[in-house]
Amino acid sequence: MRIFLICLITLGLSAPACADSNREDYMRLYSVEGNFEDVREDLELAITARGMIINNVSHIGNMLARTRKDVGSGKQIFVQAEALEFCSSVISRKMMEADPHNIIFCPYIISVYSLPAEKDKVYLAYRRPLAVGSAASKKALQAVEDLLASIVADVVE
Repeated sequence: MRIFLICLITLGLSAPACADSNREDYMRLYSVEGNFEDVREDLELAITARGMIINNVSHIGNMLARTRKDVGSGKQIFVQAEALEFCSSVISRKMMEADPHNIIFCPYIISVYSLPAEKDKVYLAYRRPLAVGSAASKKALQAVEDLLASIVADVVE
């Protein structure tokens, strides 16, 4: 049986229920009432308003729907699901100047998706960059997380 916990975000926003207490260690998960198209558009605007370009949109929901019979599953996981990839040249440069191996944290990705059982709820989620390395590296990685949190906050507020 899953235990559901509320994950508190540093901005004071609350996230939806989490499957386990360790989830907040590696991801941030938010939800907002609305429809997928509007929330996805708000996410795109929150990214581009900061002067960043969306490099790629992964159509994860479409891929899973298209291949579910091929892999022997009939289960619908998402109604719609996409992952938007982008980067900040300023923040990424600081992050990689602090430690070139921090390249693994770029590009940044925020997923947006809706679930079949929750028609009017849309989720936004991102992987947290681990605070690793020197003090400068940790500071730069915290700036990445702050950016991701502020983008999502613009969408859910």
